Amino acid sequence: MSDINAATETVAGAPTTSTAPAPAKDSNTAPAKERNASLWSDAGRELVRNPAFMISLGYILLMVSMAIVPWLWTSRDPAICDIKQSKLPPFTGDHLLGTSVNGCDYWSHIVYGVRPSLLIALLATIGITFLGVTLGVLSGFFGGWVDAIVSRIADMIYSLPYLLGALVFLTVMRKSELMTRSQNSQVVVIAIVLVILGWVGVTRIMRGSVLAAKNLDFVHAAKALGATNSRIMFRHILPNAIAPVIVVATIALGSFIAAEATLTFLGAGLQAPAVSWGVMIAGHIQYFFEYPYLVLVPCGFLVGTVLSFILMGDALRDALDPKLR
Repeated sequence: MSDINAATETVAGAPTTSTAPAPAKDSNTAPAKERNASLWSDAGRELVRNPAFMISLGYILLMVSMAIVPWLWTSRDPAICDIKQSKLPPFTGDHLLGTSVNGCDYWSHIVYGVRPSLLIALLATIGITFLGVTLGVLSGFFGGWVDAIVSRIADMIYSLPYLLGALVFLTVMRKSELMTRSQNSQVVVIAIVLVILGWVGVTRIMRGSVLAAKNLDFVHAAKALGATNSRIMFRHILPNAIAPVIVVATIALGSFIAAEATLTFLGAGLQAPAVSWGVMIAGHIQYFFEYPYLVLVPCGFLVGTVLSFILMGDALRDALDPKLR
C-alpha cells in the first residue's frame, strides 16, 4: 500500500498531493435501494402496470365494500316492501333501480345480495385450497400408496358431473332438513357441497407442482442437512409450488359465484327470504319480456363480478409465469 501512495506523489517530476482514502460508510446511512428480483416482487410490478388487473381489482373491492358495509350504499331495508309500488321502472322517485314484483327497492336487493354470493365463494375457495394443497403436497411428496389413494378418490369425484352432483347433494340435504330456511345454514351447506366437488382440480395442480419442485437442488440440500419431511414440504417446497394454486383459487372465486347463482336458479341453492343475485334472477325470470330490467340488472352485476375474478386470475397467471412475459 506504501508503494502505491509513493507512486502517486510525483507525475513527470511535479509534486502532487496524495489521494485521500475513501470515506468509510456510515453504518447509520441507509443503503441504496436495490431492485428486488424475486418472483413475487416482479409479479407485483407487472400487476400494477396491468390496466385489466387494476380495473378488475377496483370493481371487486367495490363489491366487497357492499358486502361488508351495505348501509353505506343504501339506507333501505331489503325486507321492507310495498306491494302498491310493484315493478316500478328504474329512476322512479327515490328508487334508483326501480322495485321488484313485491314492491321492494331493487337497489337495496342488489347491495345486500352481494354478501351471500361472495361468502359462499370465499368459503368454498378457502375449503378447496386448504384441502387441495394438503392432499396435493402429501400425494406428490410421498408418492406410493398415498398418491394412489388420493388419485383414486380424485378420479371418483372428478367422474361425477359437477352441476348434477351439486343438485343431487343439495336436494338430499334439503329433504333431510339438514339445510334449513335460515340464510346462514343455506350458505354453509352450499359451500360444503362446492368444496366436496371442487377440490380435485387444486389437488392435481398442486401435486404436479410438488413433483416438479421436490427434485430441485435446494430440496436435496435440505435433505442432506437433516431437515424433516414436514419442514421440507411446508418450508421449502410449498412456497415454490403455490403460485399456480393462487391463480386457480382466484378464478375459482368467480366460478363459485356463478355456481351459486346457477344452483339458486335451478331451485337447489339459496331460497327466499334469503337475498342474493341468484334469488333475484330466479324470482323474476317469468317477467323478463314485460320488465326485462328485473333480470338484466342482477345479471349485469353477476357477470361483472365473475368476469373481474377471471381477468384477475389471467393477469396473475401471466405475472407469475416468467415465460409469458
